Amino acid sequence: MPAAASSDVRPADLAHTVGETCLCLAVQRASRIVGRSFDEAFRPLGLTNWQFSLLATLSRSEPFTVTRLAEAMGMDRTTITSNLKPLVRRGLAAVVADGSDRRVRRIALTSSGQELLAEASEVWRQVNAEVEARLGEVDPITLRTALGELAKS
Repeated sequence: MPAAASSDVRPADLAHTVGETCLCLAVQRASRIVGRSFDEAFRPLGLTNWQFSLLATLSRSEPFTVTRLAEAMGMDRTTITSNLKPLVRRGLAAVVADGSDRRVRRIALTSSGQELLAEASEVWRQVNAEVEARLGEVDPITLRTALGELAKS
């Protein structure tokens, strides 16, 4: 059922209406809780959940340009660049010149990054299964598909 039109909501009821019907708020709340679960699990490895996601994305066979990595992660170039800096400083990722066009920079996972990613992947599998279990009756595949559709917009 669609949320009530704004003209139908009394100001005193707005907070309740938003709290009960706002998809943005619901996704933000869930994102913070899920993100915290992964952050806590990755903390012993010195990673955040975003850094893990970056490393996992970088593990593909073809190194990304910053622009392509930003698109793949649903972020802007500036945010990707700032999130990559700690990984590059730690030697987990490297910025390398493209083989065919030296002006183009590509981001590659280093051997240290691959090793840490392998270790972090085990942590990810466990936490991901725990989060999926907390969904109860909600099918995680359906949820991921719906969120993926929203992310295409």
